[in-house]
Amino acid sequence: MEYQKQERYSLFTAITMIVGICIGSGIFFKADNVLSATNGSIFWGVVLFVLGAIAIIFGGLTVAELASRTDKPGGVITYSEEFVSMRYATAFGWFHTLVYYPSLTFVVAFVIGIYTSTLFGWDMGVGGWCLIGVAFTTLCFLYNTLSPKFGGLFQNASCIIKVIPLILLAFCGLVWGDPASGFANLAEQTQNSGKWIMGISAVAFSYDGWIISTSIAHEIKNSKRNLPRALIIAPLIILFLYIAYFISVSTYLGSATVLETGDNAVYIMAEQLLGTTFSKLILVFVIISVMGTVNGIVLGGIRLPYGLALRGSAMPAAGWFSKINDRLNMPVNSAIFMYGMAMLWGAIHYITTSRGLLGGSDVSEIAICASYLLYIVFYWKVFQMWRAGEIKSFFRGVICPIFATVGVGLVAYGSLIGGPLYVVYLGISAVVIACGMLYYQQKTKKLSA
Repeated sequence: MEYQKQERYSLFTAITMIVGICIGSGIFFKADNVLSATNGSIFWGVVLFVLGAIAIIFGGLTVAELASRTDKPGGVITYSEEFVSMRYATAFGWFHTLVYYPSLTFVVAFVIGIYTSTLFGWDMGVGGWCLIGVAFTTLCFLYNTLSPKFGGLFQNASCIIKVIPLILLAFCGLVWGDPASGFANLAEQTQNSGKWIMGISAVAFSYDGWIISTSIAHEIKNSKRNLPRALIIAPLIILFLYIAYFISVSTYLGSATVLETGDNAVYIMAEQLLGTTFSKLILVFVIISVMGTVNGIVLGGIRLPYGLALRGSAMPAAGWFSKINDRLNMPVNSAIFMYGMAMLWGAIHYITTSRGLLGGSDVSEIAICASYLLYIVFYWKVFQMWRAGEIKSFFRGVICPIFATVGVGLVAYGSLIGGPLYVVYLGISAVVIACGMLYYQQKTKKLSA
């Protein structure tokens, strides 16, 4: 059965999908990592968030130029196929299918385990957090496959819910905290060493996910107009909320307390401000926030193998992956495969985290860095379109691609100096990308023979 195009999602859903994926675990989970990189300096932490925003804001503006020119299914795979080459589309698709989406899915689901154990006072450790992550990942795949409309509704609801703790804590922290004193610590030693830029990999994790919205472009109402709008509006909302929350939690509790309490800083701040009962309610909102992030990643990820399979020569067993369930009008086999990959990366995450192999980082940060590097080809293509006269605006055709590329460079540099294992995982990502290119090359040779 051929997939029947349905315009399921509105502009509001597209915006909430981007906001909902980006605002989730990252801002709560990585604030201490940012302060650790800046030696406790709130000022340089804000600088990191602004620099990280360059990649998402100008990246979104640039990719929006491609999104406005097609409404075919596949997201970045489609953009690669139509504007670069099918070989590049295959490589991009393999990387997102085998590394990026599944690793990000489970790492974020793992955070649900951390905050759930805090809410109920459970002493679970890495293994218990992973088990909760497995449970929600399974549930999320089930309802997004069996009822995609419910997945979209949950995305809208969770996005609204997740901004509540950010806005509330940001307001309280700015009013009852001491931002002036917090900004006084410029940590000159850290500034002069330049090592503070390492924190940008944590910031990239907090911002990441905006590109996933392109995977449902063909299901967004009037997608050629609404997706570009969403890619512009959502990043600005995210930047404002992130800076407000980061300043508030860091100045109210103090950098030393945030560094000491780590991922539980949001709960401790809420408890001091609102009392135990309301702090638990805030934590419930945070958990729903993280669930919304997982939901958005899964919502986009389950369609990836299907999108590759439609190209035939881009995916092994294309006939199996491209099957559409008659009753659900969904690529169920594609969803099953992505669930299996998420479980595989869950096992890898458990091993690396329980043994402290990546310090305070995780496997998804490396995947995010590699993904940003792949976006550069899109930015170059938009610049070429401007040179050819297809894009008239100098800002959209030149300024946006340049700043988007600068943002990628910052993310890559901050990640590469993070440690030797980062290079190893980037190497693994490079192997997956090379295998995708090689597979397409061999497949097309056989077809032409």
